[in-house]
Amino acid sequence: MAQAERHVRLFRNGRNQALRIPREFELEGDEAIIRKEGDRLIVEPIRKGRLLALLTTLEPLDEPFPDVVEDLPALDDVVL
Repeated sequence: MAQAERHVRLFRNGRNQALRIPREFELEGDEAIIRKEGDRLIVEPIRKGRLLALLTTLEPLDEPFPDVVEDLPALDDVVL
């Protein structure tokens, strides 16, 4: 769901241009990735630990893991 637009002012913080992010647009966490697409700035939060949280919710596999070494060519047969 898209949030409403909000007019903000740009200002200088030392040699950097900055803006204050209004409360309704705050990002979770304390780090973000910023990139420029045309004349737009895209700011995305860095979400840490989500993969580990997802993995803990999965049921263990009952199937044995395949022996991958069995299907590998002998080292003498590998061409680089």
